[in-house]
Amino acid sequence: MKIFFLSLLIAVAAYLIAAVGGYFLITKLSSNSHDKSMEASMTAAFVLGPIAAIIAFIAAYLTLRSN
Repeated sequence: MKIFFLSLLIAVAAYLIAAVGGYFLITKLSSNSHDKSMEASMTAAFVLGPIAAIIAFIAAYLTLRSN
């Protein structure tokens, strides 16, 4: 159970890092001129953050379980 919750904590941290980093990357790289902030926030919160959280949870769980 300890491994699961530690993996979950790592996934939450990965979500936050990916969402914030993705927001700034999208604002810098997007060619959208009239709604850039909305595009950046929605993509960061609903695409980049969850993908990073899932990958981080799986990697952390497998790594911690093997030790």
